[in-house]
Amino acid sequence: MRFSSIYIASMAVSVSAFMTPSPTSSTRANTALFGAPCFDPVDKTLKGVDADSTGFDPMAGSNPAVIRNNNDEVWVPQRARPRRNRKSAAMRGMVRECIVTPSNFIYPLFIHDEENNQAIASMPGCERHSLDSMLKEVGESFELGVKTFVLFPKVDDALKTNLGVEAYNPDGIVHRAIRMIKEKYPESIVCTDVALDPYSDQGHDGVVENGKILNDVTITQLCKQAVSQARAGADIVAPSDMMDGRVKAIRDALDSEGFTDVSILSYTAKYASAYYGPFRDALDSHPGFGDKKTYQQDPANGREALVEAALDAAEGADMLMVKPGMPYLDVIRRLKDNSDLPIAAYHVSGEYAMIKAACERGWLNEKDVVLETLTCFKRAGADIILTYYAKQAAKWIQEDGLY
Repeated sequence: MRFSSIYIASMAVSVSAFMTPSPTSSTRANTALFGAPCFDPVDKTLKGVDADSTGFDPMAGSNPAVIRNNNDEVWVPQRARPRRNRKSAAMRGMVRECIVTPSNFIYPLFIHDEENNQAIASMPGCERHSLDSMLKEVGESFELGVKTFVLFPKVDDALKTNLGVEAYNPDGIVHRAIRMIKEKYPESIVCTDVALDPYSDQGHDGVVENGKILNDVTITQLCKQAVSQARAGADIVAPSDMMDGRVKAIRDALDSEGFTDVSILSYTAKYASAYYGPFRDALDSHPGFGDKKTYQQDPANGREALVEAALDAAEGADMLMVKPGMPYLDVIRRLKDNSDLPIAAYHVSGEYAMIKAACERGWLNEKDVVLETLTCFKRAGADIILTYYAKQAAKWIQEDGLY
């Protein structure tokens, strides 16, 4: 005798209904058993359902949409039924194509030279950390499986110049932060931002002359910044400036100083996006004039990312990044299909802020939408995900037994 899971569930409902005094009690009991309300068994023959109806019958005519099986039940004779692989949580888990784990995350941390943390109004839940608080955040995240961190400094205005010389001050805030993390958590991976905008009195990623961002002069400063960060203990440097040729120059600078093991995570396809506003609030690094469209990519261009990716790979990049993430899933996919290097996606501040705003209003379930978002990065081809949700997502993943 054959027993389907539906038949067994139906039998359980019948027994429960027989033993309980009311349909309401029966429904509650079966909800507890199966996780969803169960009612009377369905007569799958559907005979007599529309006895008095003159409407459409899918089983009538010479070419019926539905027929009957050997049990006289209605049947759509389809061999391939994708729902068979979705019928239970265990089954869905077994065939799941993309799995996000905390080891995929890079956790961006905002730091400042103050004793107390400062909330970031446009990024609820994020704050500028004191260095002591940063170290605590690293430790808690490390315990949850998040092992990689990228540092973004809020620099005092008095230290900002057009040449961004504070960027390579060995006693600067980033350099001190690197040393603190590596001393207490030597197995962690510390990534640093290589760009001048946090240190620039012009608010741009490069050196400015007469309203123009100077490519090669900027690269000279970036090389000094990258080497100084490597000396402080950085494991990965991440040039986010989008100057032409900077990956090769930084690679040569690092190698010439003996830092051949320091990786380069290149911001390969960094778009001139409207999604960066909250990040610039966090660092007080809004452009002092104009915009960044002469060096960051045009959001309308997808193929151009392949040009940048080919150049970065040839110049010595170890990993390639797409920024922002969600609006550029197609670009992530293009890079994944055309490069053998690991691909990173940056789930940027504007994306984070939109989710937070919707969840605060009760329009979205935060946990569900965040984990879905992070999974879609993996599905698109990202191996690495930079996200402000790294710590919280790691907790959710752990709670759900996914990792």
